[in-house]
Amino acid sequence: MDSALTLIGLPVALGIIMLGLGLGLTTGDFRRVARHPKAAVIALVCQVLLLPALCFGLVLAFDLPPELGVGMMLLAASPGGTTANLYSHLFGGHVALNITLTAINSVLAVFTLPIVVNLSAAYLLGDARSIGLQFDKVLQVFAIVLIPVALGMLIRARSAAVAQRLDRPVRVLSVVVLVAVIAGAVLGERDNLADYFVSVGLAVLAFNLLSLGIGYGVPRLAGVERSAAKAAGFEIGIHNSTLAITIALSPALLDNAQMAIPGAVYGIVMFFTAAAFGYLVNRVGAGREPAPDGAVRS
Repeated sequence: MDSALTLIGLPVALGIIMLGLGLGLTTGDFRRVARHPKAAVIALVCQVLLLPALCFGLVLAFDLPPELGVGMMLLAASPGGTTANLYSHLFGGHVALNITLTAINSVLAVFTLPIVVNLSAAYLLGDARSIGLQFDKVLQVFAIVLIPVALGMLIRARSAAVAQRLDRPVRVLSVVVLVAVIAGAVLGERDNLADYFVSVGLAVLAFNLLSLGIGYGVPRLAGVERSAAKAAGFEIGIHNSTLAITIALSPALLDNAQMAIPGAVYGIVMFFTAAAFGYLVNRVGAGREPAPDGAVRS
């Protein structure tokens, strides 16, 4: 169900892009996140508590078959994907906040994802499943995100001029990688797309749009500055669909292809909706100067 491009090529490409993101970051960016934790706390509450509740409401509202319902809940419980960092970088989000949220969410998911999925399976299927999230999945996220970023930051600390020269080529590479991944995802599932979208497409689209809207809107209503709110929007709106698909298909875990369908559809839809979201937010907020600390409006 997942193409080799998304399973192998995407993590490698994202690792290279994370290196590029690190070229534009300093330890001061992360210290500002720690000094102004409001955006991070709000995003985590939305991710861990609000989204699963919202998704469960959509499962009931769309009257999805039980297996697809569990697949939707699996998707809702999955942490933000590393792709969120890329979109945040491209559309002017607070990348240090994204990286921080990705790391924290990945650790939290070890505990929260099994709880959400097991409860959902018990309610929707009458089957009290017992799954856990292997720690090696968390280590993969850390390897893809934190190690390359740390290397990029080290290069910047040693030579700011080199980091500045590399910035534009990396942005171009980011766009090329994104287009390649979108094309690969669509082509890889072209024979199944129609059936997937008929079965769960509207529910997935509604969940994706609500995730992006809540991720950006709730922090803004709470007084969080735009770049941090954009980072939260991408982090909450772009789930790790590859992780959701892997758990659904794994013989040691759920071993159910039906439960993988929401993740497969989401993994395609989110590329387009996230790009539209970033464009819309930037256009609406054009000309408005963000707060210098990237955390809370003054």
